[in-house]
Amino acid sequence: MAKAGFRLALLATLLALVVVLLGAYTRLTHAGLGCPDWPGCYGFISVPKTEAQLAHAELHFPDTPVEADKGWSEMTHRYFAGTLGVLIVLLAARAWRQRHLPDQPLKLPLFILLVVIAQAAFGMWTVTLKLWPQVVTGHLLGGFATLSLLFLLTLRLSGVLPALAVPRRLQRWATAGLVLAILQIALGGWVSSNYAAVACVDVPTCHGQWWPEADFANGFHLTQHIGPNYLGGQLDSEARTAIHLTHRLGAVLLTGVLLGLAWQLRKVGMTRLAGLLVVALAVQVSLGLSNVVLGLPLAVAVAHNAGGAALLLTLVLVNYHTRTALVRVKAPRFARWSFSLKGEQPWRP
Repeated sequence: MAKAGFRLALLATLLALVVVLLGAYTRLTHAGLGCPDWPGCYGFISVPKTEAQLAHAELHFPDTPVEADKGWSEMTHRYFAGTLGVLIVLLAARAWRQRHLPDQPLKLPLFILLVVIAQAAFGMWTVTLKLWPQVVTGHLLGGFATLSLLFLLTLRLSGVLPALAVPRRLQRWATAGLVLAILQIALGGWVSSNYAAVACVDVPTCHGQWWPEADFANGFHLTQHIGPNYLGGQLDSEARTAIHLTHRLGAVLLTGVLLGLAWQLRKVGMTRLAGLLVVALAVQVSLGLSNVVLGLPLAVAVAHNAGGAALLLTLVLVNYHTRTALVRVKAPRFARWSFSLKGEQPWRP
């Protein structure tokens, strides 16, 4: 049976997904500096539109003329993110009030609250540091982290626990898949923040070569100077090629590991989870290839971000099921079983 707070956590998870997609849309339409200040827009709570507001904006921000469409993209993202922040505060407050109830998650909601506070700071720095790639990538990772943690909280509050026993090697496969997916999302954020998505315009080669000229040192130079306006990127072609190639290689590695994980899930009888994982993976790979072949159309690029979120949530679901199921440990003479849930005592038949 679902626990108190389940519906609120589910609503927050859905809203977090919307925020992630709005962030992707804002980034891909080059609207990250649609409002040159934070948290308002040219000193107002919405995009300036009256003559007096426009005059105020021109006076105080002469180097950044008002572009209403970009401004509204940025502010819509902020409105939804602010609403999500309120829901997370409510989740944390509810968890604190009900901390004495059995099996009531407390540390997780409080940790999510800390993450969303950090996200607000990264949102501010994204603007004040003029789309510095390190901050933009961190902000993207924070959004995905908020989404996945809220989904995990929703699962824990759902009251559903699997009863299927799994071998420990499946847990290791699931952990490896999740870690690699997070690293690949980070690479995707680095691709996006450095405008390297179309650094290679052919598949499977790049510039007609299997290994073109690439500057990995500058492509992954993480101590870039703070100060320039990074809208449009500051790296040369070879550095962007290095970033793009690394993301491709990461995709190949992640695909192999996730296919292995799906096979392991199928072997223990988790066929639905295996099928869901394969479908999410296939959709994401197809969207990634389409971005290159079609020249990064906006709809496909946003869908690629949605596919990344769906794949990450699928892996969170897989890890939840493998971590809360009975764990089978091989022994020389007999099978031993135990709960992997923290605090539970081992059980042996």
